[in-house]
Amino acid sequence: MARDERIYTAFHGGNRLARGAPGDVFVTVKALLAEDVSAQVLVFDDATGRTVDADLRGSEAELRARLAAPEPPARGPGRPKLGVVAREVTLLPRHWDWLGAQPGGASVALRRLVEEARRADSGPEERRRAQEAADRFMATAAGDRPGYEDAARALYAGDAKGFAAAITAWPDDLREHAAHLAEPAFRPASG
Repeated sequence: MARDERIYTAFHGGNRLARGAPGDVFVTVKALLAEDVSAQVLVFDDATGRTVDADLRGSEAELRARLAAPEPPARGPGRPKLGVVAREVTLLPRHWDWLGAQPGGASVALRRLVEEARRADSGPEERRRAQEAADRFMATAAGDRPGYEDAARALYAGDAKGFAAAITAWPDDLREHAAHLAEPAFRPASG
């Protein structure tokens, strides 16, 4: 996912302060901190549930530029302009023989196998990522709130009703965001 496609959500206490592109969210955070330097703000990456920080120094334009800067390119062999990075893979000789006999060679065959596996595993993988992101968010933002442990158990058990019941006492914004992050974990398996 490209940096500019990320969605961040900022919380001030139990209240959602901002949600959107990183630049927009951190500009809002910077404005709040300019008014109240002691404000406790947490910013989360919605894709991972992890907290994120940013250098808030300088003007709004400088802040946005820093957050929009592309990630440094990977170094080393491969085709960097295409995003291809060479890494080491250890296989048995019979695996190398099979890969070498495939049309296009080992690299083409490995890319095809990886893409097929990704498609076949997309449901369980999406569920796992949603569980991890929701749990990281909940542990940080609501880990000391009543029902957190029950919510985490329900999340990993795929129990949407139990999850919703466990987070009912949470502030609206925390509850809604936890439910939003957890939603893919409760989708029925397709196929």
